[in-house]
Amino acid sequence: MLYRGMDRAQLDVAYNNSAAVPERDAIVADWAARSAKVRRENAAGLDLAYGETRRERLDLFLAVDPKAPILAFIHGGYWQMNDTENFAFFAEGLLPLGINLAVIEYTLAPAARLDRIVSEVRRSVRWLAEHLGEYGADPNRLYVAGHSAGGHLTAMTMPLPEVRGGIAISGIFELEPIRLNYLNKKLGLDVAEAERNSPVRHLPPAAGELVVAYGSRELSELCRQSIEYARAWTERGLPGRLLLVDRADHFTILDALARPEGVLTQALLAMLGR
Repeated sequence: MLYRGMDRAQLDVAYNNSAAVPERDAIVADWAARSAKVRRENAAGLDLAYGETRRERLDLFLAVDPKAPILAFIHGGYWQMNDTENFAFFAEGLLPLGINLAVIEYTLAPAARLDRIVSEVRRSVRWLAEHLGEYGADPNRLYVAGHSAGGHLTAMTMPLPEVRGGIAISGIFELEPIRLNYLNKKLGLDVAEAERNSPVRHLPPAAGELVVAYGSRELSELCRQSIEYARAWTERGLPGRLLLVDRADHFTILDALARPEGVLTQALLAMLGR
């Protein structure tokens, strides 16, 4: 067997989130429509460049008091899909609570290997810390969240001193099964790259609080990844916890961060001491 008792066909199915959620296209279309409205009405800065290449950019949305804390959101798409434009809808829940939002974009595979993607996202976080003051925001209250591949990238930013805390949502924290399944056609991971970019294998000596969240209706491999990473994190003595979002699948789980009363929004507020 290829991985944890699964052959290649079973492993492909175990990580195919889109196939597991028939409503996925309708959910994503709703994100896009809501995000377009937010971008028309609330943007402080769109397509702000944090690097030299075309996709090294981010969008910034400010609360009424821009000195509020900021959440930098990293989108998913298995490091191969998606853009910032579809994820501005988080502002619907965060801005009314006095939380600023940045949505980060990065170069996708196969144009970029994972080493480069991780480097770009880390650079985006450092850029925010250096430039938020120019927008009246507080660079000392910078938090990171991400979904799916963005959950992995959130974990990869946690060692940065600029990051006060994070929420890794439905993430991938061990990349060996990704190297062995259909997703690697574009990623091109080899053994060494998969190892050095697997957060569960490189826990930091110190970090801010990390909430590792997953939905009760996720694929079993996604559940296992979150459970095992949260256990490794807390057993290392790092601050954080595992959070199960009841009745959520891999896509509907984001509602819990887009609504002020959502369980992920409430976890963020607790992290902020509110």
